[in-house]
Amino acid sequence: MPTSLKARLCLMMFLNLVIWGAWYVTLNTYLTVTLGFSGTQAGAVFGTTALASMISPFFIGLIADRFFATEKVLSTLHLIGAVILYSVTRVTDFSSVYALMLLYCLCYFPTIALTNSLTFRQSTDAGGEFPFIRMFGTIGWIAIGLTVGSMGVETTATPFLLAAGISLVMSAFCLTLPHTPPAGKGQKITARSLVGLDALVMLKKRPYLVFVVASILACIPLTFYFSFTNKYLNEVGVVNAAGKMTLGQVSEVGVMLLMPFIFRRITVRGVFMLGLACWSLRYGLLAYGNPGAGVWMFYVAILLHGFCYDFFFMTGQLYTDQEAPPHLRGTAQGFLTFLTYGVGMFIGSMLSGVSLDFFTTRTGGVETHNWTAFWLGCSGGALAILVLVALFFQTRAKIETKVA
Repeated sequence: MPTSLKARLCLMMFLNLVIWGAWYVTLNTYLTVTLGFSGTQAGAVFGTTALASMISPFFIGLIADRFFATEKVLSTLHLIGAVILYSVTRVTDFSSVYALMLLYCLCYFPTIALTNSLTFRQSTDAGGEFPFIRMFGTIGWIAIGLTVGSMGVETTATPFLLAAGISLVMSAFCLTLPHTPPAGKGQKITARSLVGLDALVMLKKRPYLVFVVASILACIPLTFYFSFTNKYLNEVGVVNAAGKMTLGQVSEVGVMLLMPFIFRRITVRGVFMLGLACWSLRYGLLAYGNPGAGVWMFYVAILLHGFCYDFFFMTGQLYTDQEAPPHLRGTAQGFLTFLTYGVGMFIGSMLSGVSLDFFTTRTGGVETHNWTAFWLGCSGGALAILVLVALFFQTRAKIETKVA
């Protein structure tokens, strides 16, 4: 891949993840502390990310596969998203916040699949090139996390304003990306393709079916982490929690650089199992850590994020691209987004809010959370999924890479 092209794709990933990272980590802190939403209400708003991921990626993937160039679809989605993000800062009631966040997520979350798909289309060695390019998305997440943390605006609407401004920049930049025309243009449109069911053909392969089931289940405890870690760390007295949480993305950068070497030596099954083991350990560390002598547990839990994310999600994206027919790769990435950021995280968002309320006691108007029980439940869930993968995900497949 030419250096100039790689640079543009890296910047694309950087900006796309800056937008997401600006508001995602601190969302529930803003909702519960500033707007006074309950855990269940905050979980419902957080769940709009998952609900949108179930609704839009198939249709957007179909549009990019059949009708319009991917870079133009991306530009349009980010322009609309900027307007909606600004609108979120002007409302404070649950119904309005929920509706606007759902509309915004319908625009944003398809861009995850589309930026992946565009990168794969332009790549000659996805297994070797994609981890490096995707790494810049993580760097973007780190940059915006440090910015939000240093500004001390975790409980304000400022992160939404930052995301709106960057969305306008991203919308313009997308028009400079390499032209990526629809690979399936001219193919017959059927009712099956309109709802993305063409991708279901991939489930005929038993290993991929098991991977799909495990992905859905794994996203449930993952959502607990994304939903309430920032609130938890702030509540127990960790200073600049948002800034410290970016250490997870720092580790992600390091792991991404190692991924091409890992792919050559470890099967997809082995990578998935290692990732799930890290997830279970991370939640256990959160359960027993404290801001005093046990603060090291918080740091280790956060630093494990790179292994947790890259060993499961990025590997899953590459595995999906490798298994999908060429004319369905955009739809296949949308299918994976639907299952992970959609079905799995929707269930997780609902359960995380309900779980927090369940482990909350109220005495004299003061709330007390049993965070240890909350996190141990997540740890046990990740461990159960690890057992599922060990028993049923039987494949010797590896992510294909070219030796440099």
